[in-house]
Order: sequence, then C-alpha cells, then structure tokens
Amino acid sequence: MHDAASLEGLEAAVSTAASWLKLGIEAVSVAIILVGMLVAIVRLCAHASGRPAGDVRMGLARVLSLALEFQLAADIVGTAISPNWEQIGKLAAVAAIRTFLNYFLQRELAAKDGAPPHGQVTAEGAPVSKP
Repeated sequence: MHDAASLEGLEAAVSTAASWLKLGIEAVSVAIILVGMLVAIVRLCAHASGRPAGDVRMGLARVLSLALEFQLAADIVGTAISPNWEQIGKLAAVAAIRTFLNYFLQRELAAKDGAPPHGQVTAEGAPVSKP
C-alpha cells in the first residue's frame, strides 16, 4: 500500500516534469519564430537588392502558424497538472484566440497555394476545388 508521502513525491515529480516539458515546448516555439524571422529578414534584404526572394509574408505566416501550435501545446501541458478554474479559463481564452488566428493563417496559406482550406474535402474524400 502506498503512503501519502510517496504519492505526494510522485505528484511533485510529475508536476516538475510537466513544468520542464512546458518550458521545452515554449523554447521550441521561440526558436521557430527566431529562425523564421531571420529567414524573413534575409529574404527582405534579397528582395531589396533586386534578387528573387520568394513570398516573404507567406513564409512568415507558415512559421507563425507552426509556432502557435507549439504554444498551444505548451499551454495544455501547463494546465494539465492540477488546474484550477482560473487556469482553465485562461487556457480556453488563449486556445480560442490562437485557434482563430491559426485558422485564418491556414486559410490564407491554402488560398495562396491554390489548395482548399485545411479539412475541406468532398463526400468522396477529394479536396474541394476552388470555383
């Protein structure tokens, strides 16, 4: 039979692991944004000097969309251990805002690539064609 002290120690270890995991996921998100911003700056400089630079805005949108996914994952991990109602409310608000932003970023990216927005398919499973 487990005593209360060993359960408390296990709970503390899981909570510490979740905190480190959340920090790691947030660090990955920041690194993604940093690399994306550096690439965007290089592309802007190339464009300013007359060389082809690709679509800087769409590249940056892809990076931000990926970073938002990592940030949402970090928030979920952070709220998973002993959440209170205030934390759950904050997570819901942040998740809604990030999901809203990501939805419109994905739509814009799909429109730019000529593909249907994510998740839209015909009854047969084929992607929806644009009119």
